Amino acid sequence: MADTIALRPALPADAPALAALFRASVETLGVEDYSQAQVEAWSALADDEAAFAQKLAEKLTIVALANGALAGFAALKGTDALDMLYVHPNFARRGVATALCDALEKLSSARHAKKLTVDASDSAEPFFARRGYVAQQRNMVFLGDEVLGNTTMTKDLPAMTGPTQ
Repeated sequence: MADTIALRPALPADAPALAALFRASVETLGVEDYSQAQVEAWSALADDEAAFAQKLAEKLTIVALANGALAGFAALKGTDALDMLYVHPNFARRGVATALCDALEKLSSARHAKKLTVDASDSAEPFFARRGYVAQQRNMVFLGDEVLGNTTMTKDLPAMTGPTQ
């Protein structure tokens, strides 16, 4: 049976659950592409829940519910940067990331962005490549004593059509 996925805006009260989801995602899904020390440095970004909540509040953050359970979240920074796409490991490869990405791509396009940019982790890069994102450059992210690699990727968005004003 397929999951029923519903999207809604993130609420301030979601922050602790989203921090836990972030840690679970990084600690479970990140280990295929990053060392244990890198994963620990990355997941530690959610240790200060107030700062994590503030980071979510500064962007347009949406959450995905699969059959009513919190399954993932993603954020749009400005009009053209996809930020923080994370899925709980229990819902990986079940359409959650696709639903979140579809929504943010449509929203970005509706806000007249010509392209969407994402700094994709090595774990997420294949997902974005399948969606038509093209690698632009490799980056180094410094977290404490650890250095993690990611790839800036972009996707051209279709122009929104609709009634003219």
